[in-house]
Amino acid sequence: MVAVTGSVGKTSTKDIIASALSQKYNVLKTEGNNNNHIGLPLTVLKLDNQEAMVVEMGMNHFGEIRTLTNIAKPTICVITNIGTSHIGILGSRENILKAKLEILEGMQEGGTVIINNDNDLLNKWAKENSDKYNIVTYGIENPSDYTAYNIKESEENVKYNIKIQNNEYEVTVPVSGKAFVYNSLSAIAVSMKTGLSIPEAIKGIAEFKLTKKRMEIIKQGGITIINDSYNASYDSMKAAIEYLKTTNGKRKIAVLGDMLELGEFGQELHEKVGEEVSKNNIDELITVGNLAKHIAAKAKEMGMNNIRTFLDNESAANYIKSMLKPDDVILLKASNSMRFGEILEKIIK
Repeated sequence: MVAVTGSVGKTSTKDIIASALSQKYNVLKTEGNNNNHIGLPLTVLKLDNQEAMVVEMGMNHFGEIRTLTNIAKPTICVITNIGTSHIGILGSRENILKAKLEILEGMQEGGTVIINNDNDLLNKWAKENSDKYNIVTYGIENPSDYTAYNIKESEENVKYNIKIQNNEYEVTVPVSGKAFVYNSLSAIAVSMKTGLSIPEAIKGIAEFKLTKKRMEIIKQGGITIINDSYNASYDSMKAAIEYLKTTNGKRKIAVLGDMLELGEFGQELHEKVGEEVSKNNIDELITVGNLAKHIAAKAKEMGMNNIRTFLDNESAANYIKSMLKPDDVILLKASNSMRFGEILEKIIK
């Protein structure tokens, strides 16, 4: 029983772990992001003759993951990162860490905790608790049990090298972006704990398929659309913008909407996204929503010129459709309730 939580990347991490484990086991996994007090029990009730199960655990408040982990009773817990999602409700990243760590309360005796060692709060927690838990680490920047190096990104995939048991291997993830290096490292860590061979784990990662609306690449009429509109936090916005920068295209266009559940941190975090847009030399910025106006304002303050702001999807979609040209690359990213699918439908008609 593998349980996955974290501020961002839960669904794609769950999917890539399940893809790896399916090379050896019959696997049941959470469908989509059914990761709450209804979705998780429904997933558990589907358990039949499967030998492995990978479940996602989400939360907005303290106590929610405690309930889920005591239902699932995981043998392995994966924590992807501690960011700013739900910071408006929980008040600080330290409180978000505390809420995520509830996952350990239901972990079976002798279980393993797998953490992203490049995340500042998880790194500190692991050092302070190495005598209390069986902790396995993965990372890129900090030396870890599983460390990726020689990372090479293209539009189609990301490749890297890793040393395991004194042997070097090359791993190919069929989705580009640094975030997917981290996701795949967690899958390798889980695979090694559950008896897979290294070639089996690498093959499972290579066959991984993304859930819809998560870094989904759509090509139409010479235009590349990156549909990452399922959800948004500062951390996932930053990762998506950095990925947009690496793509091949005459113009790189970011269409960014409101990030929700940020409370008093709303303006500050939207402004930080504006800084990322400017820093990554994005050619055009289009924002949609009241909070997203702060993204535009900060990018403009930092010297960016090609900026448009809209309050509704229809106006934004009409403008986008009129300005797109062949060889453009366009990113769609916002919280799910912003319904950016409406923009996508209009521009691919």
